[in-house]
Amino acid sequence: MLIAREKRKTNIAEYILYMWQVEDLIRAHHFNMDLIDQSLISQYSQPPRVKNEIRDWFANLMVMMHREGIREKGHLSFLKTLMNDMNDMHIRLLGNPDEKVYHELNYLASDNIQAFRKRQPEQNANDIETCMNALYGLLLLRLKKQTISRETELAMASFSKLLSVLSYRYLQSERGEREI
Repeated sequence: MLIAREKRKTNIAEYILYMWQVEDLIRAHHFNMDLIDQSLISQYSQPPRVKNEIRDWFANLMVMMHREGIREKGHLSFLKTLMNDMNDMHIRLLGNPDEKVYHELNYLASDNIQAFRKRQPEQNANDIETCMNALYGLLLLRLKKQTISRETELAMASFSKLLSVLSYRYLQSERGEREI
């Protein structure tokens, strides 16, 4: 909850990736609050009041996952909505001739996006969803300590740079600091 809250304020792409990881942690702990408490919440050096807030946060996420029928796989609807909002922002940035840096980053990532889209089960995923799925896959490979090719590292770097600028613009727009 604490990390999610901070990421939501600073980088929307990192927030979504973090929340996907939380969804998978809940699944890995079989939606068992005692297991989550033992292996996750107990690791936080926080006062009891904050640990209770974290416990409630996990419990609420579990309820939402149950209600939305994503016990086995899938993502919470509010995260899908954020992804769609990010893709809308992506399209607006590409349509804005003043966003030269973003255009360049998109150009550098575009071949990699197409290559990764072909490997996804859902080939109709938009560009931002493709980047996010690829970066989450990279995170999982790293957690498993698997070898990652130089080509994959370069592709992921192109996605990361694109999403970094997109996240920055998204949060600027959300805070009313920039009209896009």
